[in-house]
Amino acid sequence: MKSMHNILWALALLAALSSCRSRPAPAAAVDDEPPTVAVTTWTDRTELFMEYPPLVAGTQARFAIHFTNLADFSPVRDGRVVVRFEGDTIVRFEADGPSTPGIFGVDVTVPAARRYQLVIELHGPPASDEHRVGAVTVYADTETALAAVDDDDEGATTFLKEQQWTLDFATMAVDAQARREVIAVPATIEPRAGGSVEVRAPVAGRIAGGGGRAVGTRVARGAVLVELIVQNERVGQGPILRLELSNTEAELRLARQNLARAERLAAAGAVPARRLDEARLAEASAAGRLEIAQEELRHLELSRSGEGTGEPGERVVARAPLSGVIADSHATAGASVEAGQLLYRIVAVDRLYVVGAVPEQHLARLEGADTAEIEAPGLPPLATARRVSVGRVVDRATRAVPIIFEVDSPPPSLAVGQAVSLRLITRARPDDVSIPQTAVVDDGGQPIVFVQAGGERFERRPVRLGSPREGGHVQIASGLDPGERIVTRGAHLVRLAALSPQTPGHGHVH
Repeated sequence: MKSMHNILWALALLAALSSCRSRPAPAAAVDDEPPTVAVTTWTDRTELFMEYPPLVAGTQARFAIHFTNLADFSPVRDGRVVVRFEGDTIVRFEADGPSTPGIFGVDVTVPAARRYQLVIELHGPPASDEHRVGAVTVYADTETALAAVDDDDEGATTFLKEQQWTLDFATMAVDAQARREVIAVPATIEPRAGGSVEVRAPVAGRIAGGGGRAVGTRVARGAVLVELIVQNERVGQGPILRLELSNTEAELRLARQNLARAERLAAAGAVPARRLDEARLAEASAAGRLEIAQEELRHLELSRSGEGTGEPGERVVARAPLSGVIADSHATAGASVEAGQLLYRIVAVDRLYVVGAVPEQHLARLEGADTAEIEAPGLPPLATARRVSVGRVVDRATRAVPIIFEVDSPPPSLAVGQAVSLRLITRARPDDVSIPQTAVVDDGGQPIVFVQAGGERFERRPVRLGSPREGGHVQIASGLDPGERIVTRGAHLVRLAALSPQTPGHGHVH
């Protein structure tokens, strides 16, 4: 819903810009507006944006204090705010709650003329905070106070707090730290090793009606995929195999009896040793034939569904050798198949491989690239579990080597065969400035960011981009310094506001 809100707001903003161009505002309206002092400070918890008139001793002044939760950039909706002047004594003024979400109006009776340390307190719930604004001067007369106001907003874009709080908007302080470099390469999602199997017909026959699984169906290991009605003589040989088994058992019993007789006669010296050897050989041969007959009958029983008598027309099942999804299906109810004909291809999806193609010019930068992220349209970055292998042979056609990472429990929206981008995270580089890629706006081919010069003032800043960094960041080669605060979400909306030839009036309810 918030993204739709952003789109509707952007359309409304464009319409407002058009009306501004066609309806010039009276110049006197701007000139008559009294000057104000604007202050912006940040803590780890909140942003304070405050506006107040020049401070003249003994006068009444209204402080418009805006508090933003930096956790989610929403307005502070509850709490008590205290304005504290610290001098020889401490003078306090407070408001018990916001006049509108995020905005606290505090009426101040300005103390005696001198310099003070100004402190703004926020007392929750949900949290408390304190902003030490710094030194402020209270003047003895209005003329001196007005002369001291610095109202230099030249070149800045105004983007009101009411707009920031209702849109997908965020800022951050630029820092310099060691982030690992990222190499983006094309990749494909593939089955893991041993994660793709073909299921073929165990016998020739006809696929039973109502059988078969559709492509995309999940199956568990051992599940019945299809039943075949046998149309050849193999299963019908059951009675013959059982008869052969019975005959070989009888032959073995007779051979053992003959061997026992020959052993007794040989011990008495009644027969030559050759007769004993022949009896032993006959017994071993009968035992071998019995083992073969038993194995043939066992194979027959394994191929049966457990129903029927083994005659032609009996049903034989084909089972899933692993858990996964049906990737290909060639089984049609009522169709005749030959032994060994392909019925299904099953792919395990509990773990997948992502296979990237690393151009040969990047091979020297792969040192330390033990982790990677997968980027696919419509999906957040997905971390890989481990690196499986790196190829050592350059493909003659693509001039690239394969690199394989494993993905544990991939989301259903990641499909085998899908083309993705694989972001290889290499060793950390020395400390440098890097920012989220969402902060960068393409302004006619020039990458720019918006620097927050004040609570509602933003400056367009061209930057020179370096190489990608981990965590969706990009290196800034020039144009930003650590400590500056930039827009990380909603920068395109600030750019739309910057297209207006006029500065919008202040829309606060103070």
